[in-house]
Amino acid sequence: MNNDERLKATAKNIEGKVQEAFGELTGDQRQRIEGKAKQIEASATHAKEDIKDVVKESIDEA
Repeated sequence: MNNDERLKATAKNIEGKVQEAFGELTGDQRQRIEGKAKQIEASATHAKEDIKDVVKESIDEA
């Protein structure tokens, strides 16, 4: 498990939520969309790390 990557992804997710909320508050569609994109990117990073963990566990058990 790469905690550094997970921490970066969590920070990006928070940044995205703040940016999306700011876009909604100000009516700025671009900020809202960019914030949502950051959240999706963070989710993808978490999924990638989960897959890496499963593969590593499988190799360790073999």
